[in-house]
Amino acid sequence: MVSAGDFRKGITFEMDDDVYVIIDFQHVKPGKGAAFVRAKIKNVKTGSVVERTFNPSEKFPKAHIETKEMQYLYNDGNLYYFMDQETFEQIPLNYDQVEEAMKYLKENNNATIKFIKGQAFSVEAPFFVELEVTETDPGFKGDTATGANKPAIVETGAQITVPLFVEIGDVIRIDTRTGEYMERV
Repeated sequence: MVSAGDFRKGITFEMDDDVYVIIDFQHVKPGKGAAFVRAKIKNVKTGSVVERTFNPSEKFPKAHIETKEMQYLYNDGNLYYFMDQETFEQIPLNYDQVEEAMKYLKENNNATIKFIKGQAFSVEAPFFVELEVTETDPGFKGDTATGANKPAIVETGAQITVPLFVEIGDVIRIDTRTGEYMERV
């Protein structure tokens, strides 16, 4: 159990059958009345952020989030299959659980999957991935000095903004946290 008086950034706890992580908190001691804790909390499953006040003596069960590095194997149209590389156990996940990560994952890539009570709720691609450009407008000699960009589609189907000198068949490094082009490999 964790009491509201012990709230710190990054602590995960259960409330109203959901799991929350503390983004920000403030202990408030007004001149009149009882002290309270004002906290900004994020629902780890939905991503929604709310601001709530708590009595410092309120207690909540602590939530343990387990993270595993798993390998993306394939999808069969509806489900995406990931394999635990230690036990070789495969787990199927729905598109809404993997939606953000699939823009940057191709078969046999590793992903970080977060679990609560054995249920997967989040899939994250590695911070940096190298993908081949499959579709983009042709570049012209001399276009590199302007710093202009153009859209490109990579092998996973994600659309990325790239410099004009990048061509079809080039392999580029992408920062998956921002979706930005880093460099040509």
